Amino acid sequence: MSTRLVSELLASKSQELFTIAPEATVQEALEVMAAKRISSLPVTRGADLVGILSERDYIRQSVPKRVAPWDVLVMDIMTAQVIAVSSNTTIRECMELMSRHRFRHLPVVDGKTLVGMLSISDIVRSLRPARIDFSPD
Repeated sequence: MSTRLVSELLASKSQELFTIAPEATVQEALEVMAAKRISSLPVTRGADLVGILSERDYIRQSVPKRVAPWDVLVMDIMTAQVIAVSSNTTIRECMELMSRHRFRHLPVVDGKTLVGMLSISDIVRSLRPARIDFSPD
């Protein structure tokens, strides 16, 4: 189980990946997050990952300064030094990274190209042993 790779987990997930440009407003990013029911967005320039923006980034950086989301750009509050993994990383390594650095979303990058996103829920689900259903038909 601990040798299962990110590539296997990504293959079992929806291939839909939502991103935002660094020049977009935070308002636009928050609208995408709300519409898609996600709490972070990879920030890309073309297919290259240049940052990540989470709800926490907005709450911690803009709200205390009373900056409206339409008055600030994604690039101004995104996390630019993104910790990412490759498709060859094990799920166990992802869990250790997420626990150590205390974040809930992990971009998957092959080369410089963003190929997927993993949430802490994806990781936890993949580490759970297969459940056996004993309920009668």
